[in-house]
Amino acid sequence: MFVDECVIKVFAGDGGRGCISFRREKYEPWGGPNGGDGGRGGDVVLVGDYNTNNLVDFKFKPHWKAGRGEHGQGKDCNGRDGAPAVLRLPLGTVVTDEATGRVVAELVADGERIELRRGGNGGWGNTHFKTSTNRAPRRANAGQPGETGVYRLVLKSIADVGLVGFPNAGKSSLMNAITNARPKTAPYPFTTLQPQIGVMENPDPIRGGRRLMIADIPGLIEGANEDRGLGHRFLRHIERCGLLLLMIDMAGTDGRDPRDDYRHLLNELKLHDKALLRKPRLVAANKMDLPEAAANLAAFRRRHKVPIIRISCLTREGLDKLGKDLVRQVIRAARKD
Repeated sequence: MFVDECVIKVFAGDGGRGCISFRREKYEPWGGPNGGDGGRGGDVVLVGDYNTNNLVDFKFKPHWKAGRGEHGQGKDCNGRDGAPAVLRLPLGTVVTDEATGRVVAELVADGERIELRRGGNGGWGNTHFKTSTNRAPRRANAGQPGETGVYRLVLKSIADVGLVGFPNAGKSSLMNAITNARPKTAPYPFTTLQPQIGVMENPDPIRGGRRLMIADIPGLIEGANEDRGLGHRFLRHIERCGLLLLMIDMAGTDGRDPRDDYRHLLNELKLHDKALLRKPRLVAANKMDLPEAAANLAAFRRRHKVPIIRISCLTREGLDKLGKDLVRQVIRAARKD
């Protein structure tokens, strides 16, 4: 199950109470105060985790509570601090305060730690209230309450390459062919119902290997930016990708015109976020093993003057070249940043 958005409520721990206590020993029945302080409540901490890829754990456990501090004890014994509540979130998670709508955190690095809510301070024991005129204070502080909040978690996947295209263009077949992901493939639209993240290994005996993360976005349709189809809520997963790979069914197997498909894809990306059009992109002309593809490719080249890589996921034509071009473009984009 893939979950990329949910709401959670967090509770930092309350501070422990301070203690009222007096030293009582043989031959010294009126010893001074020795009440210990209460322990501090645990914080709510967010941690970026490379090995976590979705928010399913938070969908079914929406409440997270840190431990409260222990109460102070006699003999100047301070209470133990409460245990923190540690939330391990996938990289690319944006945390928004539901009350204000303000983005309060964004996790983009493995091991990155952000204090979301702070635990309450422990109360003082009566030792702190001893004065020259009050040698036996019977006063101690209660611990402060921990902070609480309601937050929306939204996952924007971090990948090197974002794979976009219309339904049945062959994106899942390409993911099966060049990455370790195994999405469902079938000869009908919308076989992919959730984003898939795959790893492409590209060994190079001279320069060394290069690993690429590729995000496969469920098929878009016209009007995706207006909440139509399956792809509208998943466009955010390509916002952080360094390179876009536009997959075009060059054979037009569903009666579509590849030239119009390319134009509509660019329009949907533009309407979602104009910045997406400024990202470097490659066009993969798929299904070149079918007889109609050659004529459609010639017409496509006449209308759109863009670099095109001919591929066929069925025969594996052009997949090696595609992998090398992806690595080259990703490295080039990283150097520009």
